Amino acid sequence: MKRSKSEMGRSSLLQVGRRVDYAVRAAAYLAARPVGRIVSSAEIERSQDIPPHFLSKIMRDLVVSGFVESHIGSRGGFSLARPPATITIKDIYEALEGPLTVMECIEHGQVYCWFSSVCSQISVWQRARNLIASYLHTVSISDIADQQGLRKRLTSLKGDASRENKPGK
Repeated sequence: MKRSKSEMGRSSLLQVGRRVDYAVRAAAYLAARPVGRIVSSAEIERSQDIPPHFLSKIMRDLVVSGFVESHIGSRGGFSLARPPATITIKDIYEALEGPLTVMECIEHGQVYCWFSSVCSQISVWQRARNLIASYLHTVSISDIADQQGLRKRLTSLKGDASRENKPGK
């Protein structure tokens, strides 16, 4: 009997989880703010459509990693702790998920797979991991800084589409 993809589970290769997606969204939004501006959690949640329970955990991880500063008080919130050009997508990924891994045998060798010392494909997966890691290291948060926020951009896009579809245009 053949199993469906959902029954087998997904491969981790190129699967970026919500935590990383939300962390990159939050950091990109902070990167577009003026230096030193403190942004509230509520503003980040609204603009980037990040659920509050995810945002608090993600921001804690980014603070512990030294990418974001937390400001306490009635006007508290978050700001970047470093210039956005010095924070890469790879940095954020690894702050939340640990080292980039495409296959466990690359990281754990024979502890994970008996055949890793004689495997003919392990070098392919090592090279794929290295290429992905190298590329993600070249993309900084300043490269994808998000001035408007996802929600506002989507609303603008929908507004433009509805104006284009009106009669008489």
